[in-house]
Parts: sequence; C-alpha cells; structure tokens
Amino acid sequence: MEYEGAIYRPPSEAESLILQATVGCSHNRCIFCGSYKNKRFRIRSFDEIRHDIDEASSWGVEIRRVFLADGDALFMPQKRLLEILFYLRDKLGELRRVGIYGNARSILHKTARDLTELREAGLGIVYLGIESGNRRVLEKIKKGATYEEMVAAGRRVKEADISLSVTVLLGIGGTELSHQHAMDTGRILGEIDPDFVGALTLMVVPGTPLERETASGAFELPDPFALLEELGIMIGNCELSKCLFTSNHPSNYLPLKISMPGEREKALQTIQRVLTSRNRSLLRPESLRAL
Repeated sequence: MEYEGAIYRPPSEAESLILQATVGCSHNRCIFCGSYKNKRFRIRSFDEIRHDIDEASSWGVEIRRVFLADGDALFMPQKRLLEILFYLRDKLGELRRVGIYGNARSILHKTARDLTELREAGLGIVYLGIESGNRRVLEKIKKGATYEEMVAAGRRVKEADISLSVTVLLGIGGTELSHQHAMDTGRILGEIDPDFVGALTLMVVPGTPLERETASGAFELPDPFALLEELGIMIGNCELSKCLFTSNHPSNYLPLKISMPGEREKALQTIQRVLTSRNRSLLRPESLRAL
C-alpha cells in the first residue's frame, strides 16, 4: 500500500484496510485540527487506488472492512466513488462494509439518490465531525457548516439507510461558551439522531491557530471537571432513539460506553459521582491521554 503522509482513521476502523482515496482534507480550515495542514488536497487517480486494492487482494487474508481515507473522501465525484466501491466488491470477496469520512457540505453535495447508490454499492457508514451544535462555536472554529447544514447532512445519510457516526468535541467552546456549547450539542444530536456518537476531549495541537489563541489568552480550555460537566449536559439534553454514545477515546478523562436511551441515567449518575467527589484519581491520568 502506498500512503502519502500521516493517515488517520476512526477508532472503530482499527481492524479495517485503510485505502487512501484522497490526500488531505477538502476543507482543511478548522482551527483546532492539524492533521492535514501539510497536505494539499487532491483526489487520487483510479489507477493508483486500483493498484492498492490489487495489492491487498493478493495478501491471501480475509478483508471484511475497508475505510476510505483521507479527511473527506466523500468529496469525490459520484462516478469515482462508485468505481472504487464496485472494484472493492469485485476484488475482496469477504468485504462486508466500507466506511468514509464526510463533512456536512460534501454530504449535501450528494443527492438522496446518490447516497442510496453508494449504500447499494457497499458504503455502510459515514463519519461526520459535528464538533459542536453552538452557532458561535461553529463560526469561531471555522467548521465550514452551519447548524442547519449539519442537521440536514446527518439526516440525509440516515434517510439513505447508511449508518451515521458523529463526533463531538468536549471543550471546543472554551470556558466562555462551555455551557452553551454543551447544551446546543446535546440538542443537535437529538435532531440528527445518529447511530453512534463519539465524544472526544479537545487537546490543543501545536502549530494550529487554536494553539496561538490559547497562548494569547483568547481561548481557555475548561478544566477536567468542567469538561465532565459538559459531557453530562450533552448526554442529559439529547433525545436519541437508538444510539451507542461513547467517551472512551484516549483523549477523554472518563471513559464511558452508553447504549442510549436505556443507559443514560446510569451514565449521568456516574458522571455526577465523579463531579461530586472531585477526586482526580478517578480520571484518566494526563500521561495516558492522547489524540
């Protein structure tokens, strides 16, 4: 396999074949993200991608899942995506699911019929980074999509019967907008009603605009217990019909795995016990936290 630069994938794709379909991120303006700053976005040629698929098919191992990298592979034209999916299905006989990152605008550039075609060709899950449901936060972090666009994009994926996993960021509102960020993020999750939610905790990445804001005092990250308060507010204010809500990413202070809505109250009680105790030994140590 030939990869250009560092490759990132969702935690749930740990056992998947990572196929780099695009290089970089089509948006690449979020002030907290340093993942693709050293890459110029481009769509890899089908010959390049076919070469990688052919190589993987020659390994003699069972490949059940494939993840299409980089940061926004859903940006690719519909014809190219379908070409890749059909070729994967032809070459990897045991393939069960293909996953992909998609931002709100790349999703909305696809019609409902487009997404249905992709699902029928093997696309099984889309990962959408929402980060926040607060309009001011979305503008501040240069997310490139409005609250309404996020909701419309998430619903379009769901309507195409493709699994939807969304990511939210604890702390991205800073101390200034911490409460509003948590409340509005819970609300947007309820409006979208995804199949999976992954709550990560913001870690300020060196070299990003957010690091400069932090150094100047323009941005202040909430302390660990304030971040837990955000998590509790989000969980308490989102009405999800059937969702696996996790905060077990290495960036988080309190790992949780919650089947919503049934286990919501139990999770809220756990969070409240930690908040009441203010016992740092109950939190993941800083030395073990990572992106």
